[in-house]
Amino acid sequence: MHDSAERCDAPKCHPETRVAVQDEIVSWILHGDEEEEPRKVLWITGPAGGGKTAIMGSIADTCHKKGLLACGFFFSSFAGSANRRTKTCLIATLAYQLVQHDALRDVGERILSCVERNPVIFERQLEVQVDQLLLQPLRECRRVPDAPSWPKVIVIDGLDECETEKYDDLARSPRVAPRTKEAEQAEILSALLNATNDPSFPFRIIIASRPEPAIQSFFTDIAHHTTRKIFLDDKYNPDADMSLFLESKFADIRRQYQLSASWPSDDVKRTLVQNASGQFIYVATAIRFIEGPSAPPQKLLDQVLELQVTDASTNPFVPLDALYTHILNSSSNPLLTVRWLRTIFEGLLDSISGGPSSARFVQLFLESSPGEASYVFRGLNSLVSIPPVDDHASPYSLFHKSLTDFMKDSSRSGSLYVDDPFRLYDDHYVQVWKGTLSSSPTALPLFL
Repeated sequence: MHDSAERCDAPKCHPETRVAVQDEIVSWILHGDEEEEPRKVLWITGPAGGGKTAIMGSIADTCHKKGLLACGFFFSSFAGSANRRTKTCLIATLAYQLVQHDALRDVGERILSCVERNPVIFERQLEVQVDQLLLQPLRECRRVPDAPSWPKVIVIDGLDECETEKYDDLARSPRVAPRTKEAEQAEILSALLNATNDPSFPFRIIIASRPEPAIQSFFTDIAHHTTRKIFLDDKYNPDADMSLFLESKFADIRRQYQLSASWPSDDVKRTLVQNASGQFIYVATAIRFIEGPSAPPQKLLDQVLELQVTDASTNPFVPLDALYTHILNSSSNPLLTVRWLRTIFEGLLDSISGGPSSARFVQLFLESSPGEASYVFRGLNSLVSIPPVDDHASPYSLFHKSLTDFMKDSSRSGSLYVDDPFRLYDDHYVQVWKGTLSSSPTALPLFL
């Protein structure tokens, strides 16, 4: 959900930034029915690092405060619970929020009655879940007198990060082709589109994703009459917003280190905005690096400015890749760091632990000697959120999925590319399992 504890470090729009696009979205939520051709679905898309999740988080917060938010779901393939990576909990999460909403008590009672009558509803196909958990309760309540006071919008972020169940193909016949993530995403979109076409469905739906081919095709070919599109490009003046963001963050650094009011120069700020090429993730990562404890802020700023940046007009990822490369190379053992990061954030340990892997589990499983985790993650605070030492439950989490994109693409990561990040640990896993079993034959299930 938008206010889940898992999203405590999730990006939000900095105050006074992304105002134009947020105003356009809220206006559509409130007044979309008055348009000449009303659309029930809004697709927010754009390239990686453009700020989609930050905008969706801010919109969800704004709508929640105004009583406009019915429910929402934030997919993530790289952070938080494994249940955020698949469709499994999508409709259950939406239904739960409707049950909890003060203005939808009658709807909530009917949802709970449905679950009581049919406890296995969550194992049914997505379209069946939507019909029985959402549409049927709404159909029964549409004549309630206070229906105009109901919330107006559902938000779904990161649809492109929805994946297939990792290991469900083991039970399939070898003659049956495994499900693809594109098929899963199309099933979600079809179920939601069917909901918006039902006269009893009162909500608008905002969906944010990258413009992946399957999603693009769905909105272009199937749902074009129902969908309005916002593409996050220069029309929304991201450079001005990034300038505001940088000025605010540099002001905080000046106060902390008692620096001159003229630090840094306007030319420096313009250079950072120019290097960003419209990608908020670049300036956000740069600021987190400059705020880091490893050196005085001017020295860290100089390191960012000295990175070799070729013409970003042909490849907007060049400045970001240079920044990622510099930060990873500043770690104690860059290749080992990349192996750890890919092993953690590509889900291997989650499959072993049977759920989301806490930082403590990662340390127990991957460390070849005590303290190796601290050695690996030293200097990576600008890329990875690292739980406190005494926190044995929280996971490591990335600040942005673009880091995994970078590490998995050899053309971008260059000498930092690791062909098979798990190979290094094959023997280590065997030794851990053997050692655990030899010390206590019943300990392995507890450990895993």
